[in-house]
Amino acid sequence: MLMKFLSDIRLLLLAIWLGGAVFFIGMAQTAFAVIADRQLAGAMIGRNLALLDFSGIGISVLLLVSSVIGTAGVSKIWLWIERLLLLLIAAACAFSQFVIGYWMSSLRAEMTRPIEELAADDPLRLRFETIHEYSAWLLIGSMVAALLVFFIIANRKSRLGTRPANDIYDFSKEFKV
Repeated sequence: MLMKFLSDIRLLLLAIWLGGAVFFIGMAQTAFAVIADRQLAGAMIGRNLALLDFSGIGISVLLLVSSVIGTAGVSKIWLWIERLLLLLIAAACAFSQFVIGYWMSSLRAEMTRPIEELAADDPLRLRFETIHEYSAWLLIGSMVAALLVFFIIANRKSRLGTRPANDIYDFSKEFKV
């Protein structure tokens, strides 16, 4: 029962991060639609992306460390795929935060005016848009990896064996599952 509880906590952490990532995407779109000052909207989005990146790093590392607990009877291939995906999430979040974030800040510092005032073919604007696109792809890749890990853990949870008669998490009688 302890292993099931740990598995449920791991799923909950992944679901929280995935929900935060989906909310971030919607919030970013809304911020630029509602806030008239695009620099203010960008600053707000940057702060929230930092929170998402740091939580992605922390949750991935925590799940990676907890993946060594109770692995008896677990397919080693799926366990290593899970670990590889968790490393990918942590690396993508770290790269997004520390490399892409630095590049975007550097480009903003080089710009003498807001990005939307620069010509569409301005080299600084083109580099900023390219780096922004990398950031978006990293987030999407992290979300896909987190979703895959979620399904791997959820599938493993269903193979942990039969439930004991007094399992407090067994709702099959109440909900006729």
